[in-house]
Amino acid sequence: MAESPLIETPRLRITPFSEKYLIPRYVDWLNDPMVVRYSEQRHMKHTLESCRQYWQSFSDSPHIFWAMTAIEPFLSHIGNMNAHIDTANSVADVGILIGERNVWRKGYGLEAWVAVCNYLLHDVGIRKVTAGTIATNKGMMRIMEKAGMVADGRRIRQCMVDGSEVDIIHTALFGNKR
Repeated sequence: MAESPLIETPRLRITPFSEKYLIPRYVDWLNDPMVVRYSEQRHMKHTLESCRQYWQSFSDSPHIFWAMTAIEPFLSHIGNMNAHIDTANSVADVGILIGERNVWRKGYGLEAWVAVCNYLLHDVGIRKVTAGTIATNKGMMRIMEKAGMVADGRRIRQCMVDGSEVDIIHTALFGNKR
């Protein structure tokens, strides 16, 4: 896994994922149908071991896996982010999961998203950050829009969600390089 420093925002610490985050509560997020409703994780049953394997898959790679912890101590670990980095093309594809439902719609996702995108674009020197989501995922669509991401493609009728065919929307954010 590529090394990443601690990224701090007014309400969050975004830190490289570690063993201390491998707890039953994290596994519960991934097995909660509401939390993973718009994620491909919804098709799997997760265990501590499957979560450990996912985390370890980042070893010896340029990719980064972060834990997001709220500075308010009663919240602690609220979600995770990842960046799959294509070093040859200087592109990072970013994903986020806010597992703690009691913090949904309170701006934590956007705060973390902007901080990670800025880190990748300005500190790492990535030229393009990409993301995609199911078109019906209104929360993620808002995050991408508010972060200034622009349309970067659409996969028509790509996924099945609640028995309906749904598009995947791709977006991008560009650094200053041209």
